[in-house]
Amino acid sequence: MKFIGTGERLDQLEAFHPDRLASRILGMGDVLTLVEKAQRTMDMDKAKEMERKILKSTFDLEDFLEQLQQVKRIGPLGQVLEMIPGFSALSKKVSPEDLDGQRMHSFEAIVQSMTIKERRNPGLLDGSRRRRIARGSGTTPQQVNQLLNQFRQMQKMMKQISSGKMPRNMRGMLG
Repeated sequence: MKFIGTGERLDQLEAFHPDRLASRILGMGDVLTLVEKAQRTMDMDKAKEMERKILKSTFDLEDFLEQLQQVKRIGPLGQVLEMIPGFSALSKKVSPEDLDGQRMHSFEAIVQSMTIKERRNPGLLDGSRRRRIARGSGTTPQQVNQLLNQFRQMQKMMKQISSGKMPRNMRGMLG
């Protein structure tokens, strides 16, 4: 056997590695396949630019949109989580609409409904702009607020990481 199908489309054919498949089935993840997929889809120059922005704390909604699009290129979120050791149990606890990318799709629509000026400076988003963005993206103002809150939390976490301070909730994961 040379290939294994992980989905219904042609781009979801992968080289068959029995040891990797066995570890995936046992819930131990498959980091090597995940890394290979990421390397095929990521542009190294963009990755270095993103690293520089994170270290300088200049990460904005345009960068957030680019990251969402890169994650989508790697594959469905459910499959990606299965490849990370310890996360296969988490994928069973996450709602199906999150795993099929529905939330990521709505986040992408929200950010694309913003002007470039709003993406670069989310502080400009008052109530009327949020309503306009919600109408343009087919979402609600509450979903726009949810995205902005998650973005602010991500920015805060990146500032802590770049300053050398590890957030409490991440210490156990990495240490």
